[in-house]
Amino acid sequence: MAVGALISDPHPGVEVPDGSEHELLLVRRGMRTGIQMIVAVHSTVLGPALGGCRMWHYATLRDAIDDALRLSSAMTLKAAAARLPLGGGKSVVRLPDGPQPSGALRRAMLQDFADALNLLDGLYITAEDVGSTPEDMAVLSSHSSFVVGSPARRGGSGDPGDFTAAGVQAAMKACCARRYGTAKLAGRSVAIVGLGHVGEPLARRLVKDGASLLLSDIDPARLTLANELGASWLDPEDALRAEVDVLAPCALGGVLDDVLAEELGCQIVCGSANNQLARDEVADRLAARGIMYAPDFIVNSGGLINVSLELTGYDRALAQRRADEIEGVLEQVLLHAEQTSVTPLAAAVELANGRLAAAERSTAA
Repeated sequence: MAVGALISDPHPGVEVPDGSEHELLLVRRGMRTGIQMIVAVHSTVLGPALGGCRMWHYATLRDAIDDALRLSSAMTLKAAAARLPLGGGKSVVRLPDGPQPSGALRRAMLQDFADALNLLDGLYITAEDVGSTPEDMAVLSSHSSFVVGSPARRGGSGDPGDFTAAGVQAAMKACCARRYGTAKLAGRSVAIVGLGHVGEPLARRLVKDGASLLLSDIDPARLTLANELGASWLDPEDALRAEVDVLAPCALGGVLDDVLAEELGCQIVCGSANNQLARDEVADRLAARGIMYAPDFIVNSGGLINVSLELTGYDRALAQRRADEIEGVLEQVLLHAEQTSVTPLAAAVELANGRLAAAERSTAA
């Protein structure tokens, strides 16, 4: 389906990409702040699109649009593979230069974004993402019904980071079972690159499992976490290349490019970052080197599963059980990849596309 562009304020020189499979691209300038906002809806075949709102600094509007398009298509695969009745979407708020907006400016920016949500009337539901917080979701929810992920005290599910971390932990067990013959993480060496909302709770979980940790973050203040947990510390460039059993990229995506793929020292890549591969073909390079790549949209689906339950009645225990089930889902993907001699990424995409195709056939019938 061709992209539909809704542009409330024209942006000269910005063109809607040709050939995109997205259902809708909304580019809007906030009426109160003038801040540029993008919503990309990739698919609603399985249900309304749900995906986080990323608040970030982008050099150009084109960069912000491209990020929204990439992230939203990954959300379609994530929801489908997780067997959720949801489609894929993502939003991006292109922050002005300088520190993140706060106070009255931030509230006005969130009201502007709520206007965009209401314009789409439920086609897209937002949640927390990089740069946004549960408190932001609480503000948004006072202006729009199409929001999940507010703090628990406000009736929401709160920060989904720990559930995403639980899913990564479960996925690591599946990877270790296939590679080493046991799902136990005790004694396994794991490098976590990025110690934010997911990386930190993941580190705490893995310490309890008895794993040996190497931690890294662009913020040197995070060294305190390494000291607390008795973990080793390296800068990100070295940590990505460390000789470990498992590398867990938990920061921004696109880090695994053709060059790094040849320099990795790990046996398994299993982390929470979205779109970890700079391009899909990097999966083939990793496979050729004997490195097991766990598809990120399977591994990091715990957060989406968690917030999705708000739409039907939130149950924290159910969210934890569903996150734990990621181990079984990834086991099936890895086994199918081995049996059919394809990469785990190809096997995971096949799984997700199979569910989307079945839904399309059902609708057509």
